[in-house]
Amino acid sequence: MIRAIMSGCNGKMGQVITGICAADEEIEIVAGIDLYDGIKNTYPVFSNISLCNVAADVIIDFSNARAVDDILVYSVEKQVPVVLCTTGLSEEQLKKVQKASADVAVLKSANMSLGINMLLELLKQAASILAPAGFDMEIVEKHHNQKLDAPSGTALALADSLNEAVDGAYAYKYDRSGERKKRERAEIGISAVRGGNIVGQHEVIFAGLDEVITFEHTAYSRSVFGKGAVEAAKFLAGKPAGMYDMQDVIKETIGI
Repeated sequence: MIRAIMSGCNGKMGQVITGICAADEEIEIVAGIDLYDGIKNTYPVFSNISLCNVAADVIIDFSNARAVDDILVYSVEKQVPVVLCTTGLSEEQLKKVQKASADVAVLKSANMSLGINMLLELLKQAASILAPAGFDMEIVEKHHNQKLDAPSGTALALADSLNEAVDGAYAYKYDRSGERKKRERAEIGISAVRGGNIVGQHEVIFAGLDEVITFEHTAYSRSVFGKGAVEAAKFLAGKPAGMYDMQDVIKETIGI
């Protein structure tokens, strides 16, 4: 049985993952990390991971960017692999993530769903054909009104896949309201919508002359991401130091 620490255990995703693990015979949550203590869990909960004295095989982090630094320190010191699902990390934090991966296994993904990770690969193929043919590339992402970061980490990952296919030649455009000018040829527009309880919707638009091709992914519940995070945790437990992503999980668990 794999023992997991759930960082952000009392948040919406933390509770989803708690339920998934409770029904999974291969993994159990042995401790949680959360400032909010208004939920009764079947495992001990600590306000900071530095206070956690429960042995574990892996950490699942679905908290917020402010907690990530302490998680990385704990992960390296205790030699516990960590699945980082939190988005909105600063450039400095991303450097810390990379540094930590030299000493412990770190899996970081902007989105844990199988569908999104398949879409990342499909977009590379599409962009390599359509961008040279003159198609403009735009991304529209929609999330609930409680999401803190914009654009979403998934939207940026999608943009990175597009850009990888064109050798990084495109710049990202987040807002056009401050200037009156035509769209630049080598740019990827990224728009964010926040409202209601939208779990997550991402649309990638290839707009050409007289034709438009659209790729769209919609998540109807948070369990999509929770299931992926649990599979990632089971994959990462026991792995040697290094940077991993969901593509590694897919290759090992599904065999592609």
